[in-house]
Amino acid sequence: MSTPNKDIEKVEVRIKWDPSPHGEPDIDLDIIAATYPADAPYGSPAYLVHFDSRSPDGTITLNRDSRTGQGFGFDEVMTIELDRLADRYGRVVVGVAIQQREGRKTFGEVGSTAVEIREGYTSLIEDDFARVASSTAAVVGEFSRTGSGQWTFRADVRGFDADPNAFAAVMGDRDAGA
Repeated sequence: MSTPNKDIEKVEVRIKWDPSPHGEPDIDLDIIAATYPADAPYGSPAYLVHFDSRSPDGTITLNRDSRTGQGFGFDEVMTIELDRLADRYGRVVVGVAIQQREGRKTFGEVGSTAVEIREGYTSLIEDDFARVASSTAAVVGEFSRTGSGQWTFRADVRGFDADPNAFAAVMGDRDAGA
C-alpha cells in the first residue's frame, strides 16, 4: 500500500497494547527507527533510535516509553522531524519489536495491539498487526527523500521472526520480512 502524501515534515509514531494478565510477565513493545544514508539507502543504517537512545541531531525522539502497556491511549510515542533531518539521510524505516525477555511472544499473543503514524491530524497508517500475528517484530512504514528533497511515505507492514537486535539489523533490507 502506498500513499500520495508528499513533503511530509513531522510525524508521530504511536503504538499501544494491553498489559499482561495478572501474574504473567510484562509485555514490552518498542518503536525502532532506522535512518539510512542517501548514498546507501539499503545498506546499514547510519543510526537507530529506540527506547534507550535518540538521534544525534535530536530530529528523532522517543517521547513516551512503556515497558508494560499500562495506561490509557497510546503507550509509546516517537516524533520524527523529517524537515530537520540532514540532506545526507535519504530514508527512515520505522518498525515495532516485542522484547523477548520472558520467552517468545508474537503480535497475535499480545492483546489490542495498534500502530498509527500521523502527520498532524492526518493518519498515514493505522494497523493492528493482525496480518503479521505470528511475527515478533514488524516494519510499519518507510519515509524516502525524493530527488527534489521532499519526503514521501509508504505504508509497508512486514513481519519478522527476530528479537529486537536481529530485527534492527535487517529491518531496512528490501527483501527481508514475511
